[in-house]
Amino acid sequence: MATIEIILPDQSIKSFDHEPTALEVAQSIGSRLAQDTLGVRINGQPEIQDLRRPLAHRSKIELITTKSADANEVIRHSAAHILAQAVQALWPEVKVTIGPVIQDGFFYDFDSPRNFSEEDFEKIEKKMREIIHANYPLVREEWPKEKAIETFSKLGERFKVEIIRDLNEPVVSIYHQGPWFDLCRGPHVQSTGQVKAVKVLSVAGAYWRGNEKNPMLQRIYATAFRDPKELELHLKNLEEAKKRDHRKLGKELGLFHFHELSPGSPFFTGKGTVIYNELQSFLRELYRKFNYQEVITPQIFDTQLFQTSGHLENYRENMYFTKIDERDFSVKPMNCPGHCVLYSQDWHSYRDLPLRMADFGRLHRFEKSGAMHGLTRVRTFCQDDGHIFCTQDQVEVEISNFLELLHLVYKTLGMNEYKVFLSTRPEKRMGSDSLWDQAESALKKASEKNNIPVHLNEGDGAFYGPKLDVMFVDAIRRSWQLGTLQLDLNLPERFNLKYVGEDNTEHRPVMLHRAILGSLERFIGVYLEHTGGHLPFWLHPVQIKILIVTDRALEMGQRLQSHWKALGFRVELDLRNEKLNFKIREAQLEKIPYMVILGDKEVEQKQISVRHRSGQNFNFLSIESVVQKWTQEKEHRLLESLFTNPNQEVSH
Repeated sequence: MATIEIILPDQSIKSFDHEPTALEVAQSIGSRLAQDTLGVRINGQPEIQDLRRPLAHRSKIELITTKSADANEVIRHSAAHILAQAVQALWPEVKVTIGPVIQDGFFYDFDSPRNFSEEDFEKIEKKMREIIHANYPLVREEWPKEKAIETFSKLGERFKVEIIRDLNEPVVSIYHQGPWFDLCRGPHVQSTGQVKAVKVLSVAGAYWRGNEKNPMLQRIYATAFRDPKELELHLKNLEEAKKRDHRKLGKELGLFHFHELSPGSPFFTGKGTVIYNELQSFLRELYRKFNYQEVITPQIFDTQLFQTSGHLENYRENMYFTKIDERDFSVKPMNCPGHCVLYSQDWHSYRDLPLRMADFGRLHRFEKSGAMHGLTRVRTFCQDDGHIFCTQDQVEVEISNFLELLHLVYKTLGMNEYKVFLSTRPEKRMGSDSLWDQAESALKKASEKNNIPVHLNEGDGAFYGPKLDVMFVDAIRRSWQLGTLQLDLNLPERFNLKYVGEDNTEHRPVMLHRAILGSLERFIGVYLEHTGGHLPFWLHPVQIKILIVTDRALEMGQRLQSHWKALGFRVELDLRNEKLNFKIREAQLEKIPYMVILGDKEVEQKQISVRHRSGQNFNFLSIESVVQKWTQEKEHRLLESLFTNPNQEVSH
């Protein structure tokens, strides 16, 4: 029999007389490694495979163990099975459907005659711990499709039968754990005892396969970890996340509302609109610095435009349509087709490129009602959208400029931790493979030349091109996809865009789609949660609140308010007949950066006392010195107070 060679990460080779499993490879290295092995990555592919899978000759492998950064992904696959087994052990009449891993946890959808409630969570967790303690081995079997259908039909598991039929595969994999089994591709741990910590979190309704015409199921959300300490930290973060929920903060700070008359479409109040406008002003300043021209394009287009762009074929389910004068129109879901039309209206030379367009136009995309979530998932929004038309030779420089701009914006906003992912061609896409090869290669080369560490995200590109996605990590370690740069060779082709090159012949430009913050609505939601609502001075809707302690201070307060407003500060005057401590408490609940306290002594000395929202007091200061600090904080868009942190850098 031929020798089967398996290549380890250090390039050493293990030889076998058969196709070994990842577990067998681990056993050949050491018993402790075998004990800790959970899964395997093969030939650099991002997806973790089951440790029971036979490995082909010359496979390059990376063993996933309990010490690996992504160990919890495998653990959660198995924890979902443990959850389902526990629920069916407690309530045998419940039928199972699917239980995928999601960010920070997993869920399982059940067809149940009873309504699960929080009172059931303790029972479920207790039963899950019993299954874990039993340390059942997870045994994988392959069943012919007909056997699987017959077995699950006898059990009344009609949803499993539907899944098996739709798989259209002659053989399916089944995983057993003790007396219970489930249909699954894996990967799974060796035994239930490798799941060290579990927690049931919540329950919600969910339509089967996300279709409102299908039965309503009950979705139980849970999480699992390799270490109880990780679970404890995660639960603390969840509690913190509840406090930081942007929907809660938006209501408390009076920033935005939603109404059933326009689902998924936020109403920004005057205060919320201040944040919106300040962000746009910040970006406009940078657009001038980085040589963008801001443009305005129509809201509604003849659907012919989206036929040309490929949106009708690839994005139709996310679009809104209407009919005008017997013609079919659509509200734009993206700015890029309109920018292609705008580019095509003029003759372009290579000397005109790169041409950088920015557009704050409103976009509309259909989201299912169950998918909408505050500001982070809406149906109408505005992006800090931009498109760059350039030559092939300019791509690397433009990527560098984009990352410089993104870093400047994120640094100013205190968003210092982020990762860049390269998202490659999705299954549903337009354009030839050769164009995709060219586009993906250009992004990879540009990233390497600019020393940008990128993580591969296979199959998650836009339908028209690959992209660099920027994942921001917030204050409580959650990842959010905000910025993006997409390299597109398809739309210039479909719109027949041209420029005249140095050789006096026509060439096709490269189109870069880019955003820094992404949707402003989504960004505001994310940023509120990142900061806990403690917005920097320059961005806060109310920067200063003057608290009047005595009647004698009223005139001085009114005069200061008028003067400071004239200087461009956002100032409120609290004239209520309430105690000072009550006024301070309310201002702090509104997270207002500065309170100015005016009493008899301040009037006499013609000075002011300042209280920062941190609770620090600065008494009897000259008005001029205070205004000077505020001006610096505002003009330089500082993150911290010059009162509490006077040594911070004040220039960008």
